[in-house]
Amino acid sequence: MREKITRYIRAGYAGLYLVSHEEQRVEAELKAVATELNHALYAWSVTEGLIDTGKGTVRDCGEPLEVLALVGELPENSILLLRDFHQFLDEPNPVLVRKLKDVIHEARTKGRTIAVLGCRLTLPPELEREIAIVEFALPDREQLRVVMDGIVASHNETMTKGRRQRLTAPDGNAATTLLDAARGMTTNEAENAYALSLVESGALDPAIIAREKAQAVKKNGLLELIETNESLDTIGGLDVLKNWLLKRREAFTPRAAEYGLPTPKGVLMLGIPGCGKSLTAKATASVFGVPLLRLDAGRIFAGIVGQSESNLRSVIQTAEAIAPCVLWLDEFEKGLSGSKSSGSTDGGTSARVFGSLLSWMQEKKAPVFIVATANDVSQLPPELLRVGRWDQLFFIDLPNREERERIWQIQIAKYTREPESFDLAQLAKVTDGFTGSEIEQVFVEALYRAFDRGDEPTDLTIGEVLTEFVPLSKFMAEQIGALRTWTKGRTRPATTPALERRERKIAV
Repeated sequence: MREKITRYIRAGYAGLYLVSHEEQRVEAELKAVATELNHALYAWSVTEGLIDTGKGTVRDCGEPLEVLALVGELPENSILLLRDFHQFLDEPNPVLVRKLKDVIHEARTKGRTIAVLGCRLTLPPELEREIAIVEFALPDREQLRVVMDGIVASHNETMTKGRRQRLTAPDGNAATTLLDAARGMTTNEAENAYALSLVESGALDPAIIAREKAQAVKKNGLLELIETNESLDTIGGLDVLKNWLLKRREAFTPRAAEYGLPTPKGVLMLGIPGCGKSLTAKATASVFGVPLLRLDAGRIFAGIVGQSESNLRSVIQTAEAIAPCVLWLDEFEKGLSGSKSSGSTDGGTSARVFGSLLSWMQEKKAPVFIVATANDVSQLPPELLRVGRWDQLFFIDLPNREERERIWQIQIAKYTREPESFDLAQLAKVTDGFTGSEIEQVFVEALYRAFDRGDEPTDLTIGEVLTEFVPLSKFMAEQIGALRTWTKGRTRPATTPALERRERKIAV
């Protein structure tokens, strides 16, 4: 990033917009750039006024128009950093916009650079062609290594004064694990997490750092870092989908890169609610051995102009910083259903966000595997479903008899009962048309009834529950039928069709 800013200034760019949450890191980069180019560096904020960072002198000017009026007094070959100036550009005063535009034009002839620093991009149309955008990515492993080594050195200095045991800077696999645990955090967040780990455990603990990263990721309410123990063994059936995932389980390894395998894009799972889409999304992260990020697409959209686009950029930046990872887009159709009528309902915001998302999905280089789940395919824009957008589109139907038997086995064992104590084949037969989640709910209800009676659940208890239970497939028969019709020839079944299974048995 330092080299990019240096090139802009050397090329004569007078206006820069630096997008980052890390004010200290950005200022450190600008100081290094100013030193390299032999430029003076000034910084302004509402609370502190105009500071000459070299001499330490301060000039009192708390209004944005005041500091812009002083730009002409700055020496040639200087950089002016405007902290939090993006807040004045949300609903800008026309006079402020005009003044900033004039200052940038004049600065171009004097070797001055005006750098706006903000946590999100907010530019009025009048300034879009006047200012170059520089988005700071979250720190990489090398930058996090500097932070970690600094924490270890600081800790050892404290330990030396107290005559206690010193720490050795982690190296090799231990260092890689610690750095991976902090990827996706800012330098300040990583520093706090490393320090907290030392306080809590007396050592650098990846589990503590990962826990703090999960909290950091959740701050903006867009992404959630999910800890999951789910695996393919906890899914009843879906053999085609499982085999497809297993063939890609080493897709993010160095061996795959050496072989020349392209990074997998992702998978879209369409299907009936309660049939295992979310469970499969969680298990996918376990298959690949990478973190799982969950995004609620509806949360991207915000009321402030430009905020929705900024939210999407934040999501992409975090996912790429944590990569390799799985990005789970849950109930994808709900977040994008408004893109079709976006021009008349929200000024085109949904359409722009949707277009940016599609472009990223198509062009992304970072190893981010996208798992999207959707229940209502009619709400998905056609552009999302075209060939090449995903590695595969799977349809997850109601479980067949073999799958229901396996689901009963899994659910009974999940609640610490012996599957052998039940007639699994008969249970699978009488629950034709039930989803996996409905089978679980039936057994949970049987547990409650048995608990109330003071005994253990039996086939008879489950039968009592089934007489009162109406599955989704009955009161949504028309919608399920329409979905099945649409998916034929458009998607790949997640389960081997019945005809193919019979042919395989005959061949054996």
